[in-house]
Amino acid sequence: MTQAPAKQSAREKLLDAAFSVIRAQGYSATSVDDLCRAAGVTKGAFFHHFASKEALAVAAANHWNETTSALFAAAPYHAPEDPLDRVLGYLDFRRAILQGDLPEFTCLVGTMVQEAYGSNPEIRDACRVSIFDHAAHIERDIAEAMDRRGMTTTEWTARSLALHTQAVLQGAFILAKAEGTAEGGAALAAQSVDHLKRYIEMLFTLEERANAA
Repeated sequence: MTQAPAKQSAREKLLDAAFSVIRAQGYSATSVDDLCRAAGVTKGAFFHHFASKEALAVAAANHWNETTSALFAAAPYHAPEDPLDRVLGYLDFRRAILQGDLPEFTCLVGTMVQEAYGSNPEIRDACRVSIFDHAAHIERDIAEAMDRRGMTTTEWTARSLALHTQAVLQGAFILAKAEGTAEGGAALAAQSVDHLKRYIEMLFTLEERANAA
C-alpha cells in the first residue's frame, strides 16, 4: 500500500506561497491578501500563524534555508573525492537548475534582502543567515582543496571565495530579472556561472604554480 501524501497545514501553504509570490513580484509589492490568495487560506488563518507580513517573511527565509539546504545536501556534486571537483561540480549544479520561469530559479532571500536590508533588520538577518550558511558549506570544500594543494595565500581565504560565489550568483539573478525573460535571463545567469567556474579553475592553477615556484 502506498501512503497518501501528508496534507499541508495553512502555515505550510503560506510559506510555499511566499516562495512563489515574493520571487515573482518582490517583497514590498506582496500583500497579505496576495499571500492568502496564493495559499488558498483565509486572512484569519494567516494571522493565526503570523503576526504580520514581516513575521511571515522571517519564517519564509528560515524555511528557504531548510529547504534549499536539503536540496543541495542531496545533490550529486558531493560525490567526487577531490574537493576542488566538488566545488566545480557545485557550480555545474547551480547552472543546471537555472530552469523554468524567473521566479522558479531566482533566490527568495536575495530578493527580500535587497528590499528590506535597511528597513527591517529581522528580515535582513534571516536572509543573511540563509546566504552565509549556504556559503559555509562551499567554504569547507574550498578549504579542503586549498589544504590538499598546500596553498598558503594571504590574499584570499576559503570564506572570502565562498562568499564571492554567492555574490556572483545573486548578481546573476539580478541580470536575469533585468533581462526580463526566462530563456534570456537563464542564459545570462548561466554565462555568469561559467565565468565564475573559469575564475576558480584559474585561481587554483595560479596558486599551485606560485607554490611550486
